[in-house]
Amino acid sequence: TRKGFLLIMIWWSLACGLHGLATSVLFFGVARFLLGVGEGGGFPGITKAISEWFPESERSTAMGVINACGNWGAVIAPPVIALILAVANWRWIFLIAGAAGLLWAFSWFKNYQPAYAHTGLGSEERGELAAVIEYSRSKPSTKGISWFGLFRYPQVWGLFGGKFLSDAAWYFYLFWLPKYLHDVRGFDMAHVGAVAWIPYAAGGIGAIFGGWFSSWLLKKGYSLNASRKIALALSASMMLVALVISRVPIGLAVALFSVAFFGQQFWSTIMMTLPADVFPKDSVASVAGLEGCGGALGGAIFGRLVGYLLDHGVSYAPVFVAVSFFHLTGFVFILLTFRDVRMLSVAGESGRA
Repeated sequence: TRKGFLLIMIWWSLACGLHGLATSVLFFGVARFLLGVGEGGGFPGITKAISEWFPESERSTAMGVINACGNWGAVIAPPVIALILAVANWRWIFLIAGAAGLLWAFSWFKNYQPAYAHTGLGSEERGELAAVIEYSRSKPSTKGISWFGLFRYPQVWGLFGGKFLSDAAWYFYLFWLPKYLHDVRGFDMAHVGAVAWIPYAAGGIGAIFGGWFSSWLLKKGYSLNASRKIALALSASMMLVALVISRVPIGLAVALFSVAFFGQQFWSTIMMTLPADVFPKDSVASVAGLEGCGGALGGAIFGRLVGYLLDHGVSYAPVFVAVSFFHLTGFVFILLTFRDVRMLSVAGESGRA
């Protein structure tokens, strides 16, 4: 985890800085591609780190806090970018962000250790984390699950399919919200900037609340299976607000967008916690990576479809209707493939009962 995340962040940081050196559209496009490759390793690494530090009763809360930071980063970034542009050109945005990533990577490598190897833990903390430490220190008894072997498990297909659908909606909101406000609601760029941060802030709150809610259910005596599925069902139901976004006044529309962002990040926190709940430690990051792959494919494919539909005279209204049901459909995928949310016992491969 420590070395893998270091390599991921060095790759991402160099790719980010590469944008600032771009001399053509092709150069810039290659830099974008390389950035995406590096970014794709982020949450698999995070999921693995969480599995090395947090018991199941606290995993979703920790993931919620981390997930929220991504949303709040989107709130903080625009004024920081504006400040950089006030004193330098656009290239410095990428160069400074890349340098910040390298500094973070150095700090990560210097300070991170799994709980069992961390010298700063006292005896009381080690006692509280005894189950996590035992799990992290255990050695695989046999060869780990292969990439192709992972596809034998219906839970992998559930995560892949559920993320494919939910991130199709999420990417739509991310990339099309400013254009919708501009084209349909008549906002100029200043007005877009004035209100577009609000849903992202709501998403950050949703991420924390979703993680806390599932942990709260566990502490109230609900099983891991029930606590995760109740949270997913509740968050999926929130996405139905998109059904009426195109029919309400703009103030209410922004409020409904905020509910949708809240629900999406509530959902995302639980979905990203599931690999650590279910798969052996040797496979957690691989499964999280496949889940992220499903999400990215869903976003790419649906984004192209939305562009085609809008170019051919279709309004935003049916698109909002479609995305309102993606999470509920994804929840059905989870119910069909996760009969019980529990640590798998993988016969003949690394894992534990």
